[in-house]
Amino acid sequence: MSRLIIDVREPFEFHSGHVDGAINIPLSKLMTNVGHLFKDIPKDIEMILYCHSGSRAAVALNSLRSLGFTNLINGINESRVRSDHL
Repeated sequence: MSRLIIDVREPFEFHSGHVDGAINIPLSKLMTNVGHLFKDIPKDIEMILYCHSGSRAAVALNSLRSLGFTNLINGINESRVRSDHL
């Protein structure tokens, strides 16, 4: 696994359209379970986080950074991730 694409929107937003290969972890779930959800993930794996406007992705990114993750990208939104990273 060389990178993770994480959609931090709510499930109904994710189901209306998302980047292929993205996993849906709503921000509320990520924030309450971040240590458990990411305990087996290498700290240097590339993680691209996105939401609708980039604000929820920024919160998630800061939370992951505080756990020692180093290769984090705020992809802003679905369109930008599609055009910039895939």
